[in-house]
Amino acid sequence: MRIGGVIPFLILLSTRTLLAQSAPVSPDHPWHTPIEQRIEADARNIADLRFSIDPSKTYSLPELMDLAEAHNPATRLAWERARARAAALGVARSELYPTLAAAALSDTGRSEAFFGGQFYKQVTQDFELALELNYTVLDFGARSGRINVATARLLAANLAFNDTHRNVIYQVQQAYYRVLSSMGQEDAARASLANAQAVQQAAEDRLAHGLATMPDVLEARSATAQADYELQAVLGTEEIARGDLATAIGAPATPTIRVQPLDQVPTRESIEDTVEQAIDRALAQRPDLMQQVAEIRSANARVKEARAAYYPSLNLTVRPAQPSYFALQQPSPWGHASDLTGGIQFNLNWTVFDGGSRKNRVAQAEADVRGAEAESNVTRNRIADEVWTAYSNLNTAFRQRQAAIALLEAANQSYSAALESYNYGVRSLLDVTAAQRTLAQARSTDVVARTQVLTAVAALAFRTGDSIRAHGTLGP
Repeated sequence: MRIGGVIPFLILLSTRTLLAQSAPVSPDHPWHTPIEQRIEADARNIADLRFSIDPSKTYSLPELMDLAEAHNPATRLAWERARARAAALGVARSELYPTLAAAALSDTGRSEAFFGGQFYKQVTQDFELALELNYTVLDFGARSGRINVATARLLAANLAFNDTHRNVIYQVQQAYYRVLSSMGQEDAARASLANAQAVQQAAEDRLAHGLATMPDVLEARSATAQADYELQAVLGTEEIARGDLATAIGAPATPTIRVQPLDQVPTRESIEDTVEQAIDRALAQRPDLMQQVAEIRSANARVKEARAAYYPSLNLTVRPAQPSYFALQQPSPWGHASDLTGGIQFNLNWTVFDGGSRKNRVAQAEADVRGAEAESNVTRNRIADEVWTAYSNLNTAFRQRQAAIALLEAANQSYSAALESYNYGVRSLLDVTAAQRTLAQARSTDVVARTQVLTAVAALAFRTGDSIRAHGTLGP
């Protein structure tokens, strides 16, 4: 085998691999190298956690929220981060216990020993089993400070996990209500198209009997085409909303999710809580605010850890060992000796002078505490404002819903009267098409008003934190 030819080949191969990981050679075209293909292959090997949707099942909003909490990658990411923090707490707590290390050592020596005018062959062999136990006896709160920091960080991660669920639930609710709104808009658009077709048919009938003009028919046809155009736009919006809903629950965006129609979803008519009660509830249970409190705990623990550096630490080291010695010197037979050895050692470490490092670490930790408290107050004010805005939006949605009902009723009556009058020759086609457009807008407004109430209820539950409670006060 020619080693001299293999080594340069390996060097060349490693050099090409290193060059493939360099920056793009110029700014005028994309970067493509063989390593990009390997990255793409690695991306395809990542486990796909998405699941399949039953196309024959009609899902309710609570069922979709349960699916999202179980399958949305964001909840798994937050869960794994919390588990990592729990493991970090276990690492911090391990400092409360001693560490024990074991070692097995062996040494064999061969030499020529000179004695009595000649050399004798000599073989020695050592074998030793050793243990080393280390334990921090006293550190004036340094370990407990680190444990408290890890505990607070675990608490913050758990609260962040809850907040992720709150955001995922709200994301599903928003997507769900967009689907309902698009379905309602589709029904309204189809009804408007039917009305436009009825007006066109009436105009064509009157033209056939000499009671209308061709411009009237053209105007009616134009209104029908416009209604069909608006229907197609609504259908496209509905497809996008269904894809968003599937993505929100962690499923592929391609399948169609069957949901309840808008008229089968119960809609609240009023809100029982006052805005003060809603704000108080939000300040008591919002996980992002509680996460800020956990950060304050962590900052206080870091102050304790920093102050412990002013005091000495006492460490204990115990090293028991069992050595065995074997020796052979010709022409004598093998010799052997064994004994228990070891030692106990106490180390007292105390930093007398460090140029102000400990002082500045304490000052930094105390500033972090004050900063975390200030950030908590900022979060409290932001939450109160968010709840106030959501509460006001909900009350506005209730009022708009009542106005939309009245508008739809009036527009429906106006269209029916205009069409009947046109058939009798009392009203012009322009009056009918204007009434038809007003009715179409009223239908769309009614759908928007109904979904706005549902969305506003969900938004208030999201802002108060009720959405992640078992029995949310403002749940759907």
